[in-house]
Amino acid sequence: MFQLFVIFSAILVHSAVPRQAAPQTDWPNYGNDPGGMRYSTLVQINRSNVSKLKVAWVFHTGDVSDGSDGRKRSGFETTPIFVDGALYITTPFNRVIALDPATGTQRWAYDPKIDQTLDYGDGLINRGVATWLDPSRSTGQPCRRRIFESTQDARLIALDAATGRPCSDFGQGGFLDLSNVPEYANRNLGEHMRGWYHMTSPPTVIDDIVVVGSAIDDNQRVDMPSGVVRAFDARTGSLRWSWDPIPPSAHIAEQSAAEKTWNTGAANAWSIMTVDPDRDLVFVPTGSASPDYYGGLRSGDDKWANSVVALHAKSGKIAWGFQLVHHDLWDYDTASPPLLATIIHRGKHIPVVIQGNKTGLLYVLNRDTGAPVFPVEERPVPRSDVPGEVASRTQPFPLAPPPLAPQRLSVDDAWGPTVADREACRRVIGRLRNEGIFTPPSIQGTLAVPGNLGGLTWSGYAFDPQRSLLIANANNLVARVRLIPRAKVRSDTEDGNYGAQRGTPYGMLRRFLQSPSDLPCSAPPWGTLSAVDMTEGKIRWQTPLGSMQDFGGAHNSAVPAGSISLGGAIVTAGGLVFIAGTTDPHIRAFDIGTGKELWKAQLPASGNATPMTYGVNPSGKQYLVIAAGGHPAIPEEPLGDAIVAFTLP
Repeated sequence: MFQLFVIFSAILVHSAVPRQAAPQTDWPNYGNDPGGMRYSTLVQINRSNVSKLKVAWVFHTGDVSDGSDGRKRSGFETTPIFVDGALYITTPFNRVIALDPATGTQRWAYDPKIDQTLDYGDGLINRGVATWLDPSRSTGQPCRRRIFESTQDARLIALDAATGRPCSDFGQGGFLDLSNVPEYANRNLGEHMRGWYHMTSPPTVIDDIVVVGSAIDDNQRVDMPSGVVRAFDARTGSLRWSWDPIPPSAHIAEQSAAEKTWNTGAANAWSIMTVDPDRDLVFVPTGSASPDYYGGLRSGDDKWANSVVALHAKSGKIAWGFQLVHHDLWDYDTASPPLLATIIHRGKHIPVVIQGNKTGLLYVLNRDTGAPVFPVEERPVPRSDVPGEVASRTQPFPLAPPPLAPQRLSVDDAWGPTVADREACRRVIGRLRNEGIFTPPSIQGTLAVPGNLGGLTWSGYAFDPQRSLLIANANNLVARVRLIPRAKVRSDTEDGNYGAQRGTPYGMLRRFLQSPSDLPCSAPPWGTLSAVDMTEGKIRWQTPLGSMQDFGGAHNSAVPAGSISLGGAIVTAGGLVFIAGTTDPHIRAFDIGTGKELWKAQLPASGNATPMTYGVNPSGKQYLVIAAGGHPAIPEEPLGDAIVAFTLP
């Protein structure tokens, strides 16, 4: 029955997905196509021979920081792009490097010389570059193809793809200072600590404009910089338009004269944006307003924070928006990139946006209107008991597909590798406010299920258009969140991650719920890989991803399979899913039809990035590439600087 369904679906989807005369050999965008499906038509590596993959070459960038010298720890999260016969990567220090795709030999490198000592939030991170071909310039002219990078110190840089030299006609000698653009009416940006406003993800290019968002530190103060999204001319760097997810005027207008105290910032698009050139649309995933865990000074839903928003590329005007979380109090960012696909629903081909977030919920929206394709209902959720806070009475829950991460954890569900671990977890859970997902933060302490690194993270998902399968990795990781009255903030000494939330009545403490063994208190698997049938909105298969048996350096055979994962999947026409991301340093291949693991290879460090694949002409040899460098927020993982390429012997 399952095989017949797959064959029938492939026949139906065929008319919606044009077949290419020959397999596409390049990977020109972060997600390969502009809509971010992360799908490759290459078939040289397939289910019958993937077990023979071997390392072809390794390139070391030399850019690593362990945090011991005043700098933040580094993470290696770049996904290379491959275009015009060259690989382009970024390092945690924002160096851009061009590599030979067959040998891994460096062709050129550009160093923007960022200040590595600033407080860049989660660490020294960059996820890649974007590219644009200037049709008005002929082959051989400087900057005919440009490589764009947005940097940690808030610059947008344009480089000549052939030489790595800055494009002198762009901005000021090849770069723009995104924190000091005259047309950018950002609220009080100059008052904020340098580094709090930075960039970690690649820009997005559509037609002749380059679009950038920003990363803004969480939980520092109430009036953090605005999360404005901006578009610049790809040739000159002149500002075309800007869009603010939560303009203060819109919120103040909703309040009475006596209530005009609304103040916030952020709601920023720190993850990857995608585009639909045919519809002239840019799809923007937004994060939470500031600060994350207390919203008493930002009343209402805080639109368009925690949303996916479609903007007209030529004007920046909003086409439509859909909010995934109202009045966020949990750091439930829309971290996953929007994915554009065409599915068959009720016998019709429908262009959709697939959007998930840290709740583990998946929303399937009509690409033209934003209307849910699978029904979404507003359900009552727990109310806040914190003075000054007014939580949203309801939250949107999709009826399909089902959640990809648990939404509740009871005392009896607590897990641990030993009886003592289990009992310790039960005692902690028993003291917390715990009413399932969307239980508001409290002064006594609240169990956040999922936590802020649970559910669907920036890792995102991949889509096989021939099988109409969405492949997604999700985390089952819960957290404890406690609000601290302002007078007691300085005297609080509990171990955890503190946020000052200056300007509000409360500071914040959060930490992942771990047993004395350091393993999560939630029951494994802590990470899964799922295949979701997007025709019916059902999970076709789900399997534990990776292992945490060696987490922290001590082997524990009692730990079941399934690891926290920070790094996404790709799919290929060869019937394969490739993914790394786990705390155990491996990259794996799975059969997309069954979820069976077919191959794995050890990496020099955990591959907390999304892989990519390409073919090198004229031989047509297919390569699989992953960045392996560990994660800045997981001190148990060793760090590294390796780009590793695999191919068939």
